[in-house]
Amino acid sequence: MTAVLTKPRPIRLKGRSYLALTLTPELPLEDWLIRLDELAALSAGFFLRRPVVLDIEGLELDRAELRDLVGKLSGRGVRIMGIEGARASMLGSDLPPAMSGGRSTADVEQPAAEAVPVPDAVAPESVVRSDPTPGKPVPSIIVTQPVRSGQSLFFPEGDVTIVGSVASGAEVVAGGSIHVYGTLRGRALAGTMGNASARIFCSRLEAELLAIDGFYKTAEDMEPELRGKAVQIWLEGETFKVGSIA
Repeated sequence: MTAVLTKPRPIRLKGRSYLALTLTPELPLEDWLIRLDELAALSAGFFLRRPVVLDIEGLELDRAELRDLVGKLSGRGVRIMGIEGARASMLGSDLPPAMSGGRSTADVEQPAAEAVPVPDAVAPESVVRSDPTPGKPVPSIIVTQPVRSGQSLFFPEGDVTIVGSVASGAEVVAGGSIHVYGTLRGRALAGTMGNASARIFCSRLEAELLAIDGFYKTAEDMEPELRGKAVQIWLEGETFKVGSIA
């Protein structure tokens, strides 16, 4: 018993998935940065506290140009957590690390040889999990409260239904479709895990930004006659389609 108590507690290794945006720059970069500025201006705080991966696959850049691009993004408040598609020779300690693949979902298991028994007297740490229970896929969630300004609701596993409104400055991100039984004033991003068939439904459209499968439509791009209407939005190819649900 004494030997157990004198051993240090093992380091807890836990897996957790975060939804990260992937930016795929296009040449010429200056033009692409201008379009990025326009998007950011139309949706204040869009990149705030959001992890972003920079995908430069197929983009002809040298190391200096890549470093300059990362610097310009950083100057815009876009935090690059990793770079995809870059040659190893292009990266270094002054640039974000290389990334590949998708998301990790399972906790990282402590190696069995390293495991140390925990005394019964040690109270377990209270953990509030936002992820669904492993092994029990949850295709959708229902939120019975309004999504208030400044709040972000992430559910990359499937559909999100909100029995209420989404305030200006709020954000709903879903792997599937988004249903809002109220006014949609904030941002709604559906099909974010590569689901082009996802749709956005709302009882009253006043959105700041809509996105499906990575394609965006800002408030300024929306037809004025759709404002205040009950609509559904979907993609046909790369084109947004809007239909009434009244």
